[in-house]
Amino acid sequence: MLRKILAVIVSYVVFAASAVLLFNLTGEKPHADTTINFKIITAVYGIFFSVLSGLILQLIARTKNLTLNFILAFIMAAFAAVSLLTSDGSHWTQLFAIIIFAPASLLGGIIYLKRKSAR
Repeated sequence: MLRKILAVIVSYVVFAASAVLLFNLTGEKPHADTTINFKIITAVYGIFFSVLSGLILQLIARTKNLTLNFILAFIMAAFAAVSLLTSDGSHWTQLFAIIIFAPASLLGGIIYLKRKSAR
């Protein structure tokens, strides 16, 4: 049980830390409007780290189903929804997290489980 809890926490931290890193390195503000080019870069970057976080979750948890990936996706979407409701400014980052990144984290689990079953 502890391994599963740790897997969810670590995988969420991977996702969240990657977002913090992106905005710190670029100097962009996550709650400010920005160019379409930066939004596209953010989407691709966020999808990569979302899939990675779902994969890391499975590597740590060693489960045979996507239950924990659904929990991770729910947590990602829930934190984004809270931010959406409580922050000022543009909400594109929160919408990306809810609509794109949370579901993309499931893909990491799917990839892991398909590769594992193919062995």
